Amino acid sequence: MHDKRMYCFLAMIVSGATACQKAEPAPSSNTTQTVTQSAKPGETAAASPSATAPSSTPAASLVNLKVGDPAPALTLTLQDGKTVDLASLKGKQVAIYFYPKDDTPGCTVEAQGIRDQWEAFQKAGVQVYGVSMQDAASHTAFIEKHKLPFPLVVDADRKVTTAFGVPVRGGEFAARQTFLVGTDGNIKQIWREVTPAEHAKQVLDAAGATTSPSSAPASTTPAPKAG
Repeated sequence: MHDKRMYCFLAMIVSGATACQKAEPAPSSNTTQTVTQSAKPGETAAASPSATAPSSTPAASLVNLKVGDPAPALTLTLQDGKTVDLASLKGKQVAIYFYPKDDTPGCTVEAQGIRDQWEAFQKAGVQVYGVSMQDAASHTAFIEKHKLPFPLVVDADRKVTTAFGVPVRGGEFAARQTFLVGTDGNIKQIWREVTPAEHAKQVLDAAGATTSPSSAPASTTPAPKAG
């Protein structure tokens, strides 16, 4: 009897262990792996989106006017407070010349050259506007001192300079450049380098005008380009 009970007790233990083994999930034979997809022969593996570097924001492009481009649509503020809409001048040739500073050597020679050839500019119907970054009082004094027959544009806020893409040096001096606008309102010619004493004749030639030898400046020595 004792042996029979012992046998039953052992049988219960063995059957319980077997039941527990059946209840446990079998260990997975698959392990987590990093899969690298190879490109097929002759192909390049596509880069993962996360590995692609973000595109940089393009830098603001500077205005780079070219011959044939429309002249910027601007309202020019003159030394006397009057304003001129550049688009309203369509049908006329317009010379817009940028210079560093009022009453400096090179700028004075350039302005005097235009003054001395003013009759030829008028006969050719060429409107002239000088542009620099000084204020109205400075422009007025420059005009009065040298008896300039054309207006000067006040551009302290650099709107005109920026619209034409003219570099500014030292934070306050526009580079010496000139833009001739044709009767169609488009840029007819651009001078990125200017020799002050010769420039009036260059503009008149480009405009198809004839210069007057008698009214040419007495001095033909190029003035410093910095002033």
